[in-house]
Order: sequence, then structure tokens, then C-alpha cells
Amino acid sequence: MFDEKYIPNEVVLLSFKNGVTLSIKREDLLHAEISGNKFRKLKYNFIRAKELGLQTILTFGGAYSNHIAATAAAGKEFGFKTIGIIRGEELAQKFLENPTLKKAHENGMTFKFVTREEYRQKNTDVFIDKLKTEFGVFYLIPEGGTNALAIQGCREILKKEDQEFDYICSAVGTGGTLAGIINATGVKQQVLGFPALKGDFLTEVINGFVTKRNWELIANYHFGGYAKTNKELLDFLATFYDKTGILLDPIYTGKMIFGVIDLIAKNYFPAQSKILAIHTGGLQGWNANFDSKLVIL
Repeated sequence: MFDEKYIPNEVVLLSFKNGVTLSIKREDLLHAEISGNKFRKLKYNFIRAKELGLQTILTFGGAYSNHIAATAAAGKEFGFKTIGIIRGEELAQKFLENPTLKKAHENGMTFKFVTREEYRQKNTDVFIDKLKTEFGVFYLIPEGGTNALAIQGCREILKKEDQEFDYICSAVGTGGTLAGIINATGVKQQVLGFPALKGDFLTEVINGFVTKRNWELIANYHFGGYAKTNKELLDFLATFYDKTGILLDPIYTGKMIFGVIDLIAKNYFPAQSKILAIHTGGLQGWNANFDSKLVIL
């Protein structure tokens, strides 16, 4: 279950001034549908569900959620029933028009669409008890997939050979991927997280899962907030794809790579620095109908 050798995990190297190099770890190639950090986050949760003898996975997400798409695909591949609690009751009558939800449905996921007010109650005992009454016994995975088992999986992003890098960079959503990366770093490595959301809450979340202090959040590359973008970013993604053949998403990894390259240009990194950026997948973001030059989409 969750064999990461399914597709080679390659690294792409780019060179810049002052001897700075940027390598990109292609976690997006781990699996055709259970992509990137979602593969890592789901791995030990699915293993635990199997150990407990549970056959149903229930989780939460929005209309273009990478987590929803990956959970549905994993359920189909490994023989679990999956249930998605989806934010936005207006989607109930038109979810087949949404490519992310349509694919999750084709992969066997059952949906329950709730209002945004109801969705905000997703972590309360009252709401969870209602779901148990409706659906019976299930294994619960939180929105975005972040829990202790997810962080255990994300530790496996870094390999022994990655100890050569001075800086490890990753996009940040719920904080679980970055926490796992931090826990796996060597003593001389620094970790930079690039949040896709506004707000200071992530520091507290990450601190709850790590003890190391070799990390910081670079909070000024969110382009206005979650799922916000502009022409500068979209042009960058198109140019980057044209030059490297690597498709970055406009919500997470694209903003992170933009930020890293911008920081290189501003001499943020010392000369001869070796930087490793993690491509965490996230390509469901393109289903949100961004206006872009990426005509391949």
C-alpha cells in the first residue's frame, strides 16, 4: 500500500548567480492521482484504518480540494469506501460540472454538501456525532489531511541524499507537510515555508508538531490570499513551464517557486547555497478556471 516507487521521484537542477543552485524534488510524480504531499499524508492514515478494520474513510474539503481528489483515488485503489463532506450546499446540484468533484465521484466518493456555516462546525463533537449517525462507523481524516500520522508520512519526503542541501523550501497550506519536513532535517539545514493563506495561525499549528527551530515562514508571496492570483504569477508559471517542462499550480507550489526565485534575485541566500524546493503536487488548482497562458490545460 502506497508504494512510492510507482513513479521515479526525480530532482531537477537549476543554476543561478553566485553559485546558488535550486533543485526541485518531484513529489508530484509519486502517483498519477494520489499526488505529492497528499500521498504522504494519506499513507499512514490508510494503514491505520486498515489496522483498525475500518472500511470507510470520511474527510472534508472544498470544491477544488487536492485532498478530496486524492482521498477518493486512494479509496478506489486500496478498497475503501470514501465520504467527502463538501463546503458549499450550492454544489449539490451541479457537482458533475466541477472537474475535481466529478473525478472524485467517478472514483467512488460519496458526497454530503453542507453550508459554510455548518462546515465551520466540522471539528466539533456534535457535528461529528451527526455524521456517525448518518454514515455509521468511519475513519476520520481532517480537512487537508494534517494530523500526527500525516506528519509521519511527510517526514519521508526528505531522503538521506537530501542532507547535502542548505535550504529546504515548501508551500504551506495546513502546515502538516512543513512540519514533517522540519522533523526530517539535518542539523545544518534551514526550512522555509511559503504560506498560501494570509494570517499568523500557522506558526502555532506547526509549533504543535515540531521541536526544532530551524524554520521560518516567508509570508509575502501569497498574492493576496488563498486561491488569489494575478497576471504576474500566471505569466511566471507559463514561462517556467516553457523553460523547464514542469507544471506548477497557481495556489501552492507556483507561489513558492516564484518566491524562491525572487529571493535568489534579491540575494537572500548566501553564495553557493544549495536549495531544495518540494513540488507537492496541488494541480487540482488549475480546475478553478484561472485565466492563463498555459494552453496545455
